[in-house]
Amino acid sequence: QLQLVESGGGLVQPGGSLRLSCAASEFTLDYYTIGWFRQAPGKEREGVSCMSSIGGTTNYTDSVKGRFTISRDSAKKMVYLQMNNLKPEDTAVYYCAADFRLSRVCVLEPDGMDYWGKGTLVTVSS
Repeated sequence: QLQLVESGGGLVQPGGSLRLSCAASEFTLDYYTIGWFRQAPGKEREGVSCMSSIGGTTNYTDSVKGRFTISRDSAKKMVYLQMNNLKPEDTAVYYCAADFRLSRVCVLEPDGMDYWGKGTLVTVSS
């Protein structure tokens, strides 16, 4: 089955940037809806961004709009999350996720994803 491995997390100062990467084992990544989710200490897991399998339609949670950008490189079987102007509130474990679904839309709902990476920690602090 599909395996996802995140990388790129680490410590960054407020206002800084970071790019998270997710390597997928599936050759045809275009068949999947993809997304990024995060979980802060003591908080519930929330959707950050997602991209549909057809057309690449994207959605973002309000708190990251204008700062984060999700992208996909099917040839390299990679998913990315570019994070700019990071804030302390962005501190969390970030998870790459995917669902085998052909759709023109995506939803920021953890229960809608079947495959998950193990997560990568992002800490925003001075």
